[in-house]
Amino acid sequence: MNAAEVKRLAAECGFELAGIAPASPPPAFLHFDDWRKRGLAGTMGYLTDHRGALRQDPRLLLPTARSVICVGKLYHTAAPHTHEMQDPERGWISRYAWGRDYHRPMRRALRRLADRMMEQAGPFEFRVCVDTAPLLERDFARAAGLGWIGKNTCLIHQGQGSWFFLGELLVSVELTPDQPVAERCGSCRRCIDACPTQALVPREGRWELDARRCISYLTIEHRGPIPEEFHGKLGRHLFGCDICQDVCPWNRRAPVTAEADFQPRNFAPRLAEIASMSEEQFVERFRGTPVWRAGREGLVRNALAGCGAKRR
Repeated sequence: MNAAEVKRLAAECGFELAGIAPASPPPAFLHFDDWRKRGLAGTMGYLTDHRGALRQDPRLLLPTARSVICVGKLYHTAAPHTHEMQDPERGWISRYAWGRDYHRPMRRALRRLADRMMEQAGPFEFRVCVDTAPLLERDFARAAGLGWIGKNTCLIHQGQGSWFFLGELLVSVELTPDQPVAERCGSCRRCIDACPTQALVPREGRWELDARRCISYLTIEHRGPIPEEFHGKLGRHLFGCDICQDVCPWNRRAPVTAEADFQPRNFAPRLAEIASMSEEQFVERFRGTPVWRAGREGLVRNALAGCGAKRR
């Protein structure tokens, strides 16, 4: 089986992007290791504990791995972007969390790809990875030619933008790897200037994310009160933040998905409604969606902060 056939099968399994990277240590691990050791991962233990070290080589996940098939699944929809949603009574949920949780459909599609490959090439060992696996997936996607890593630290595809879920299939099959594409952010710094909390910071001629300052981290991963220095800066964000992608010029003509699972269900709920939500109401509304990760307490905390921002 050749790489072109793998990409054809990936498209038939519903992926808009597909490419091949070698199953070798990613050069970016040294940057990642330095980043986490400097504390920029905040309290995200899955990045700072022993699981962080597993990211130095994909063969620690699958010892027989020889290739990494990287895929992208579009989740962009036609509903408004952050700057277009001006109703002060409503909060903002990040676009990726508007529909059902993406992990299950991504895993199903990757397993289907493995099955289709084995129908043609015979049995081989594989491992499905979606972002919960300890793998530097953006760096493998970059190595596979799916795009470059922008100043906002997102993977950007020149023709289709950055609204993609990423997934990987580690396989024990030797496939011809693709080549990385050139970085095309140039002198643009719209994402840097638009970030309300200045979470994108310079480091040795490049830009990196200080997660401790990121609205997505503060509204999803952070537990307890919002640090005082960010009071009033989170705006009406209830869960995550899309600002650095919304302002990116490469997303101006981003296509939209017809995937039913990713269509808007919860993109701009009323702040007062979320602030007074019971545990039962939270379960009924958000079970099976990415918002579940924040928990009711986190979501109510964010809603109360948004109500305070609305009054300013």
